[in-house]
Parts: sequence; C-alpha cells; structure tokens
Amino acid sequence: MRALYFAWIRERVGKAEEEFDPPPSVGTVSDLISWLSGRGEAYAHAFANPKTVRVALDRAHVRHDATIAGVNEIAFFPPMTGG
Repeated sequence: MRALYFAWIRERVGKAEEEFDPPPSVGTVSDLISWLSGRGEAYAHAFANPKTVRVALDRAHVRHDATIAGVNEIAFFPPMTGG
C-alpha cells in the first residue's frame, strides 16, 4: 500500500509518501491510523487527534470506518478550510 501525507501531517511524519504492508488485523482506516501511530513518535504526533484527519482511498474521500482491503493508495489530509 502506498501512503501519501499532506501539509502538517507530512511535516510531522517527516516524509511525503511511503510504501508499507499493514498486518492482516488492520482492516479499516481507523485501524490503520492506530497502527501507524504505533510506528514511532513522529507518527503518534501526526495522528494524535485522528478525528481531524481526512482520508482518501484510491483518490476517493472516505470515513474512518471504510475498509482498506484491496486499496492501492491511501492519502492523509489535515482539515481543510475555505476562504
């Protein structure tokens, strides 16, 4: 799975993208965020308030209860505002 990180999430994680293969127990976006948070201090800081993180699976925005099975790309965005 390819992960893309944007804005302050990218800054906190320290990279714009990466490839990983989450364990079989990680089935939803929420599970993935929890798993990523356990990968180190930078990830824990980036996902400290997961409810504010917006997610797209294969370029379609989804809720955190969406399944990640078969997904090629997941993107993480901070909250967006208009103006």
